[in-house]
Amino acid sequence: METVRAAFRAECARLAEILAGLDEADLDRPTGCPPWTVRELIAHVRTGVGRVTDMLAAPAPPTAEVDAAAYFGAAKFTPEVDAARIAGGRRDARQVDLDALPADLERVWRAADAAVAAAPPERVVRTRHGDAMRLVEFLRTRVVEVGVHGLDLAAALDRRPWLTAPAAEVIADLLTGGRAVPAGLRWDRLTLIRKTTGRAALTGVERAEIDAAGFRWLAFGG
Repeated sequence: METVRAAFRAECARLAEILAGLDEADLDRPTGCPPWTVRELIAHVRTGVGRVTDMLAAPAPPTAEVDAAAYFGAAKFTPEVDAARIAGGRRDARQVDLDALPADLERVWRAADAAVAAAPPERVVRTRHGDAMRLVEFLRTRVVEVGVHGLDLAAALDRRPWLTAPAAEVIADLLTGGRAVPAGLRWDRLTLIRKTTGRAALTGVERAEIDAAGFRWLAFGG
């Protein structure tokens, strides 16, 4: 839990720093997560962070049924769920105030972190999709959301990726299931995450290396 919690804190704090330097024109830029703008994608991430607090305020399911890898399975990413996610991001974006944005994210993530700290180590939560999972596993999904969408925001803003080392470690471990990346790929964690989540294209040489090694990773449903 402490490793995942540290990654969550680091990545949220870094994103809040980035938000402090944005202007209205930045918020209206398109992203690689169409049809969302930067404003809408930020709203989506902020809502995702806040779900931790909401879930811990609800009754705990008796037992966990899925882990973080199963949470990202294809079954829940149906057209209906995707449409609701897009509409929610757009709705929440209408409440985005540029001047209040960094402080608002700071408040939301710190409240989530405090709720996690106060919860029993083996606490189980139920997601909005109905999944019962251990709190540490759901927090792992929040690191993915903030970290990977941070890559989307960096690309939209024409900035270098700001993914923090603790978050990169947690995300890479989830994507690979803890398995070693073939040495011939020569990927660092940032490259691994960008390549395996479709944020960067695989080269022909990389595809051949992957096929030869039988290397597989977690594919997000969609």
